[in-house]
Amino acid sequence: MTLKDTGGRHTGDDTLPTTVDVRTEGDVDEEALAYLRAKLSVVLDRPGLAPVGGEVRIARAAAHHVEQPWSAGVEIRVGGDLVIVHAHEASAHELADRLQDRLRHRLDRVAHRTDTARRSATPPPWRARPADDRRTP
Repeated sequence: MTLKDTGGRHTGDDTLPTTVDVRTEGDVDEEALAYLRAKLSVVLDRPGLAPVGGEVRIARAAAHHVEQPWSAGVEIRVGGDLVIVHAHEASAHELADRLQDRLRHRLDRVAHRTDTARRSATPPPWRARPADDRRTP
C-alpha cells in the first residue's frame, strides 16, 4: 500500500535509528509528532540492539465522539524478529508514553531471548555417561 492509498503523509525521520518510517493519518500536529519521535528514539537507540527497520503509523480519528481518537501501530524488524505493537489513547502524549512502554517491553523480550538461554549448560548425569561406564546386563 502506498502513501497515496492511505491518505497519510510520510514524515521521514532522521533522528530514529536505521530505517523506521513514521506515517500519519488525520489531524496530527507537529508537536505531538516530535514528542512521539523523542519517545521512540529513546527505546530504539539502546546499545546492543540488532539492526532495526520498519514503520510507525499514527492516526487521529476525525469523529469527535470517539473516546480514544489517537491510535498507533508499530511494525518493526529487530534483526530477524518481527515486533508488532498497537495502542489507543485519548491524547497524543498518552499514546506516545504507552507506545514507549509497550515497545520497550517487547524489545526487552527480543533482546534476551536466545537459544543459549533455553538450553541447560550441562546435560544431566544419566544422559551424558561415557560409554565405558555403562553396565552390562
